[in-house]
Formats: sequence, C-alpha cells, structure tokens
Amino acid sequence: MRGRSIPEATVGRLPVYLRALVEMAERGATTTSSESLAEAAGVNSAKVRKDLSYLGSYGTRGVGYDVAYLIHQVRRELGLTQHWPVVIAGAGNLGHALAKYKGFTERGFRIVALVDTVAGTVGQRIGGLPVEDIESLDKIARREDVAIGLICTPAAAAQEVADRMVAAGIRSILNFAPAVISVPEHVSVRKVDLSLELQILAYYEQRKAVLAEVKDGRATRDLAGAAAAP
Repeated sequence: MRGRSIPEATVGRLPVYLRALVEMAERGATTTSSESLAEAAGVNSAKVRKDLSYLGSYGTRGVGYDVAYLIHQVRRELGLTQHWPVVIAGAGNLGHALAKYKGFTERGFRIVALVDTVAGTVGQRIGGLPVEDIESLDKIARREDVAIGLICTPAAAAQEVADRMVAAGIRSILNFAPAVISVPEHVSVRKVDLSLELQILAYYEQRKAVLAEVKDGRATRDLAGAAAAP
C-alpha cells in the first residue's frame, strides 16, 4: 500500500473502475480516456482523474491511460495481486450460492472453507468443499490462513459468528445477515443488506409512478383545454 491514505469514497469506486477496465481489455482496447472510463463507471471525468491521481496515474495528454497498466495499478492498490482465503459461515441458500460462484477466483478471492452448525448440513460437500462444524473455525482459520469471513447466517446468529471470527483471528468480515454486528476497532466490517437495497429501489419505483401520474394528469388537462378552446 502507498504511504498516503486514499479516501474511502475513492476506494469504493476502484472496483468499479477495475470492472470497466477489464471489460475494455476484453474488447481489445489498449488505451482509454478519463471520459470513456467515467462513462463506463457512471461518474464524471474529473472524479476519475482525481481518483486515479491517488494511484500515481495521470495519463498522457492526447493518449489517455494505458488500460493494462491501469488494471495492474488498481489491482495492486486493492490488494488483488494475491488470492485472499475466504471462509463462509452459513451453508444455507445464500452461502451455498456464494460457495459455488466462480467469479470470486477471477477477482482475487478463494473460498477455502464453509462452516455451519446444522447437523444435517455439516459433512455435505458444496462447491467441492466439505461443510465443517463452526466449532472448528479457529483451527480452520489457522490451517487456511483465512483473511476474510463471510457471514451468511440468520440475523440471530450473526453476532455470535462475528465473535467466533474475531476470536479466530479473522480481521475482515463481510456481513450478509440482516443484523448490525459489533467488532473491535481492528476488525473491518462491510454490510450487504439485500432487503434494504430492494426497499430503496421500491422508493424510486414509487417516485417514478407518482411522476408518471402527474405527467399524465397534466397531459389530460392540456388536451381538455385544447378541446375547449374556440
């Protein structure tokens, strides 16, 4: 990592830039402008140039950015030049789907273990891995040098699982459970709440419906006014 810290908002956009750059490379592009990258990422070009300046990349006037080198820079800054071992806690529907998702490997993450408490689930094989008892989490974390833990359990179990992960030495947690968890300051937590995101989309859908009704009402009034005119 570089000596100077990168703003959290910029860090949040780097994976978006990386995805756009990889897609460009797959199409055969060797260079890109800040405008093209901004359009692909859904931001403005000034923000792209500012974000990439934190990586020490300023592009070349009249040429733009070298796509392959920029991919390397972003991957390096995100720590994706190595594969991070990941354990999934909770082998239900979500945990099952994540364990079988092949895209993680392509992006620098390797699912090394699944743990659960349900007797009928422990011992099953998912995505080529056996589901192990969560009581063995400490041993698994040492055995696989686990860096990141994914919580895919019901809300009621999330805090206990987080405590077990912290005790096992796991310092980064991605929480899919619909619950807020408390961890020590040295542990990083990111939360993915699918129901919350759906509720936000529902708000926008409702807004669009209201605006459509208002627009239709205005159109109807305009037609009525035109018909009544002499």
